[in-house]
Amino acid sequence: MATTTQYEPLALGTKAPSFDLPASSVEGNVKLSDYAGRNLILVFYPRDKTPGCTRQLCALRNDKDLFEGLNTAIIASNFGSLASHQSFTEDQNYPFPILVDADRTMAKAYNALKENGTSIQRTVYIIDGKGVIRYAKQGMPTDEQLAEAIKQF
Repeated sequence: MATTTQYEPLALGTKAPSFDLPASSVEGNVKLSDYAGRNLILVFYPRDKTPGCTRQLCALRNDKDLFEGLNTAIIASNFGSLASHQSFTEDQNYPFPILVDADRTMAKAYNALKENGTSIQRTVYIIDGKGVIRYAKQGMPTDEQLAEAIKQF
């Protein structure tokens, strides 16, 4: 029997766990309730300024207009510091906030931690305007896959 090295994402149809965290490029904290009435792409990624994470977030940046046309906002999250997130945001000109989940509470609530409890499992959620999880996938889905999923609901 194979052992798993990661948790499964939260089930579709589940109410998204609330959050209230500091973030890059915004004053004050970012809350799930800030996105009521809009879809939200929520990306958990392992580290700032690494090749895979930069590629993933730059793709979302480049397709910002596509997602805005689908009434969809984007946020990202990991346990990096506000200074690290701010530097990463400025270096790459990200038009979305990166949440500071220093104690990994949010990642844990969203089953985005590996079993070691400290490393982030790359996980992408789409939460609808009512706060319900409509899409959940580990890994790095393409922006086209995300857009198609949004068009289904």
